[in-house]
Amino acid sequence: MYELHPIVKLGPVHNFCLLLVMSGLVVVGTGLRAGESATTSTPTTVVWKLDKVGPVDGHEPEILGAPQVTEDSVGGRALRFDGGSDGLVYPVNPLANWTTFTIEVLFMPEVNGSSAQRFMHIEDDGDSRILMETRIRGGKSWALDTYLHSANGKDDCPLLDTTKLHPVGRWAWVALVYDGKMMAHYVNGVREMKGEVVFKPMTRGRISLGVRLTRVFWFKGCIEEVRLHPTALAPESLQRLPE
Repeated sequence: MYELHPIVKLGPVHNFCLLLVMSGLVVVGTGLRAGESATTSTPTTVVWKLDKVGPVDGHEPEILGAPQVTEDSVGGRALRFDGGSDGLVYPVNPLANWTTFTIEVLFMPEVNGSSAQRFMHIEDDGDSRILMETRIRGGKSWALDTYLHSANGKDDCPLLDTTKLHPVGRWAWVALVYDGKMMAHYVNGVREMKGEVVFKPMTRGRISLGVRLTRVFWFKGCIEEVRLHPTALAPESLQRLPE
């Protein structure tokens, strides 16, 4: 037989203690320690699949022009920008507060684009900037151009080597990596340039795709995916495609 225990009535102090215990259990149940909030948790990789003209990761973009969905892609669908008026501006900066990072973009520059094109621009409220660009040569080849600029106006680093050319009309993974001291950029997992720079963590801001935030230097081509990592990935961990 089961032994029945008398019901114990709790006073105000005991009720308050029980409430604290239950609150702690709720926090732990969400994967966070008591006292820890989502804003202080470890940052994770952000992946944007650009398979539609609309929100990504819950962020609604400002749509410039009329980017088109295309199935001429690597893994499904991508967005095509016309090089004259198409772009997307997202009111978010996932890199805010990151001391190190890797940005990877799966894209395809098209033939006869303008000589200088910004396919990604990240800028925070303090005017720190990250730019990823192409330099088109003869309408048929492109070189990767990347740039870090700190808000203090003293620390910046442009990386561009116009002898390292890649054919337009082919998909490629490009990457910008910052390890806290050194910036480097890669095409299909192969490092092309590096440079030392002090780039302090960014604050909240915006990202544009297909154009610079100032709405100049429009990109002609397709973008399928963007990956933002809170760590400086090693070359062997970067995405790549055969050329």
